[in-house]
Amino acid sequence: MSRAMPEPGENTHRTEPDPRVTGAIRYAQDVELPDMLYACIVRSPYAHARVLRVDTSALPADVVALTPDDVRALGLYGCQIKDQQVLAVERALYIGDPVAAVAASSPRAAREAAELIEVDYEELPAVFDAVEAMQPGAPLLHEDLAVSQNDAAYFGMRPEPQRNVCHHFRIRHGDIEQGFAEAEVIVEETYRTPSAQHVPMEPHACLARWTADGRLEVWTGTQTPFNLRMDLAGIFGLPQERIRIIAPPMGGAFGSKTFVRYEAIVACLARKAGRPVKLVLRRDEEWLTLNRHPSAIHVKLGARRDGTLVAKQVTCWANTGAYADCGPGVAQKMGFASPGPYRIPHVWVDSYCVYTNLPSNGAFRGYGATQAVWASERTMDLLAERLGLDPLELRLKNVLVDGDRYCTGEVMHDVHFADCLKAVAGQIGWREGRRGKGLAVLLKGMQTPSRASIVVEANDDGSYTVHCATAEMGQGAWRAIRMLAAEQLGVPVERVHFPLPDTDIVPYDTRTTSSRSTYMMGRALVEAVRQLKENGELGYGECVNEGGLDPDTGQGIASTHWHQGAAAAEVRVDEETGKLEVVHLHTAIYAGRVVNPPAAQLQNEGSMIMGLGSALFEEITFAEGQVTNANLSDYNIPAADDLPRITYDLIERPGAEIHGLGETALPPVPAAIGNALFSLGIHVRDLPLTPERVLEASERRRVRSAAPV
Repeated sequence: MSRAMPEPGENTHRTEPDPRVTGAIRYAQDVELPDMLYACIVRSPYAHARVLRVDTSALPADVVALTPDDVRALGLYGCQIKDQQVLAVERALYIGDPVAAVAASSPRAAREAAELIEVDYEELPAVFDAVEAMQPGAPLLHEDLAVSQNDAAYFGMRPEPQRNVCHHFRIRHGDIEQGFAEAEVIVEETYRTPSAQHVPMEPHACLARWTADGRLEVWTGTQTPFNLRMDLAGIFGLPQERIRIIAPPMGGAFGSKTFVRYEAIVACLARKAGRPVKLVLRRDEEWLTLNRHPSAIHVKLGARRDGTLVAKQVTCWANTGAYADCGPGVAQKMGFASPGPYRIPHVWVDSYCVYTNLPSNGAFRGYGATQAVWASERTMDLLAERLGLDPLELRLKNVLVDGDRYCTGEVMHDVHFADCLKAVAGQIGWREGRRGKGLAVLLKGMQTPSRASIVVEANDDGSYTVHCATAEMGQGAWRAIRMLAAEQLGVPVERVHFPLPDTDIVPYDTRTTSSRSTYMMGRALVEAVRQLKENGELGYGECVNEGGLDPDTGQGIASTHWHQGAAAAEVRVDEETGKLEVVHLHTAIYAGRVVNPPAAQLQNEGSMIMGLGSALFEEITFAEGQVTNANLSDYNIPAADDLPRITYDLIERPGAEIHGLGETALPPVPAAIGNALFSLGIHVRDLPLTPERVLEASERRRVRSAAPV
């Protein structure tokens, strides 16, 4: 289907009231329990410092304090590398690292109490750049690195002890030296992508209590209830069944609400207080919680004069901040996305996940692909210019098709990269003139291996209840799963119910990330409904995808199926001010089969708008580790009057599987806009494409043009 953004007030044919509109929905920050207290975090003002003393003597008697001594004996945690404690016990590793916490009778009382805690520090040297952090003599953040037992550590990791590298992923395909020896034209460049904030409408919120029999119950906005349960069990030394996670809907997440955030601190306060404790972050604290990985990516690309690609070497540095979080996974996906969807006989990739004294970076919509596509697709246009070829024709000559092997060794099936490229090129009038126009194509992996399970229960009133752990964060996953169940059960969707995910009730799911939920749960649902029809009461279904990559060679199965798409942009530039205006933005995404068209359209639009923000505005700025724009006045996200003409195609194929749509349209947008700018002779290497960077690149072009030949 080809689609433009709906007009205001356009009917989306929803058959039941949307609870987000009626106000019936209740988010994590709305959860309340009798007699509960409110938490506030005390944070380090230093990027790297030894914690010498925490003095709580000035606190009122009715305030509960949590200090390093309270948590010193608790277990380490981390979804992929076990490198974090509940509080900074010995050293604070970034500005904002929690060193203490309080619980009081109101949010205001908690904030006032937190200001009464005195902490003495010994400041230590810090490092903020990932490349610098890998150099000899750089301050070492973690001496010993252990791979986590959490099942989020689903791939082989290669931490480098006594070095600020928590994972080194490699692809070794072909002979890179031979490849570049065969190349007749070689281009190379380094690109940077900054840190960015998720900016969900609802901030992080959680509530914890301990029951009389010693069980921990947590209500929290999380995309990863079972991963969270695993880490909390390790922290408190409890069997996983003694911990219950309830996951209300979230007012946005985009990857930020994954794994342990503040749940452990709140649980410790609740245990010490003997009462439920709730925490809702202030907006500025979001920048201290989780951001997108800043990256530097160096690309070297070789081709024959006819445009045939022969060799590509990529080095990625992913800045994961003070704690690994899921950074190793981001670096791995960044690494295997960076070759791009092309046939290249010789590929060599080194992708490093590097510690620095910045706030932690983790999952962000696009999950490493945005950074990889920015570098890979910008380099394709450099090569096209050097060869004197049309950038579209260069891509079509080399793009993967059905039956090709990717550089990871897997055979590609149901491939539509060329279709996506042709669709976007046609929508911006590529053949009528390329000036001010650019395009980009991407492949993005779905988490592999992966497992999902679901239960369908028949109710006495003729309705059905679906039990699964898929989290709702505004993407419409619950409705999509209900629609699939209703279709298979032969009932209206209103007869299918979806209660809150609760780890005491729902079966296991890997997590709600990687645009996998509708695809995975849809497949599991087939078996669950079949069983239900056989016994009339209950049906269980499971979907398991095997696979994975050798971290030392990059060979194996990176993705059960690939998310595929392309973007094209038309731009105008005021070269006196450097102001870049996007006139038209179009994406084409291979959807396979669309389950819920209105939701699919909204997901696509949201991804495109976030991509526009990454391209033009969004950049967290730091001064010696201090975030300097932690507010929505200084950190700009696209507003309605920033939007260009936005159109898109959701490409379907009869009989195809469902393909995830939650983030596919984001990664190619910045690269398409950057390539449109490059078509005007303006080469900007670093995102975002600010007026200052555009002016600087314009000046470099003028200097080159004026230089004697």
